[in-house]
Amino acid sequence: MPGDFTDLASIEGYHAHIYYDVESRPVAERLREGIGAGFQAQLGRWHDQPAGPHPVAMYQVAFPVAEFSRLVPWLMLNRSGLTVLVHPLTGDDYEDHATYSLWLGVPLPLRLEILKHRGELA
Repeated sequence: MPGDFTDLASIEGYHAHIYYDVESRPVAERLREGIGAGFQAQLGRWHDQPAGPHPVAMYQVAFPVAEFSRLVPWLMLNRSGLTVLVHPLTGDDYEDHATYSLWLGVPLPLRLEILKHRGELA
């Protein structure tokens, strides 16, 4: 039975994608400031247009495994109605976004067809 489970050691870190629109961008800016001030995280660029598999504007927050237990509950309590996707980094972009992810707020339809499975050539 233990051999049937994915090893937690395959998680190299996490991404949180904070989604916003024109009206909610000030809320997203405030959330970003809180993340930057309180957590060990790398704040990605603003994408005011859909980017990659993400169907609406967003920015990415990259954070280490050790920060998950602090940052994700904080996002649960402080996302102020924004939708947030959190996923691990296992080396399989498709599974990370489609299977291993969790949503805070209303899930969005990701463009999963553009993501690669582990071992697929780019």
